[in-house]
Amino acid sequence: MATPNRMALPVATSTGKPQWLKVRMPHGETYERVKHLVKELKLATVCEEARCPNIGECWGGGTATVMLMGEVCTRACRFCHVKVGAPPPLDPQEPEHLARAVRELGLEYIVVTSVNRDDRPDGGASHFASAIRALKREAPRTTVEVLIPDFQGVEASLSVVAEARPHVVAHNLETVERLTPTVRDRRATYRQSLRVLEYLKGRPEKLYTKSSVMIGLGETDGELEECFRDLRTAGVDVLTLGQYLQPSQYHLRVERFVTPEQFATYQRLAESMGFLYVASGPLVRSSYRAAEFFMKGLMERERTAAAG
Repeated sequence: MATPNRMALPVATSTGKPQWLKVRMPHGETYERVKHLVKELKLATVCEEARCPNIGECWGGGTATVMLMGEVCTRACRFCHVKVGAPPPLDPQEPEHLARAVRELGLEYIVVTSVNRDDRPDGGASHFASAIRALKREAPRTTVEVLIPDFQGVEASLSVVAEARPHVVAHNLETVERLTPTVRDRRATYRQSLRVLEYLKGRPEKLYTKSSVMIGLGETDGELEECFRDLRTAGVDVLTLGQYLQPSQYHLRVERFVTPEQFATYQRLAESMGFLYVASGPLVRSSYRAAEFFMKGLMERERTAAAG
């Protein structure tokens, strides 16, 4: 039974896109430089693939999200715009190429994500680990966050990524428990994702963990509250909350457009549960500059304290 709605505020209807979701065209010298180099270096970026509305803010601020292991996913989540099918073989040189590209771009913060590769024995975990090690070697001043698949919950695969020691490891819960079978591929379950996050947080590497939830898919506020509590119980440090936007007519439709005021209410609720940082707003995405800026600052303060 659905949890009662206890925090209701006025929301926009799903008829037409509201004013607060409109963004200016990206521009600026840093943005243009990153755009040019991304094209020249043939990097696959989620910023472009997912049609992210924050591409100008992130590229203009020296951050980007790149996608490993090709552009074809083995899963068919009903919210995602990435192509689905039989993916090509992995490029063994990709980790080194990525690291050199990030060094050349001079990025302050890089988020490395991927399609699901259920065709691989370890889901691609060793490929992630190779990329992390290459980035830390070639671009030591760049903060490395990895946004990983669930690797079917296999702890051996998760440990391979953790042992490479990214600065932040993220895995997205995406939605509330009731909607998970509708929103995500059948192989991606709510409880499995929570176990992944809990396992990573309990690792001896003491990694920062992060997750993201889309809002506007038909969830109730009570279900969201339960979802936030589940993430905190799993030890998640950083939470991002954003508006779901339908990428095409073939994907799940938007059930509601949530106002900025309601997002602020969700943020206060989540913050009261003890997350280190919560980014909440209509245009917030799992890779979001404000959250990345917070994490970079937090780690810099820790390094300074350790050195002192």
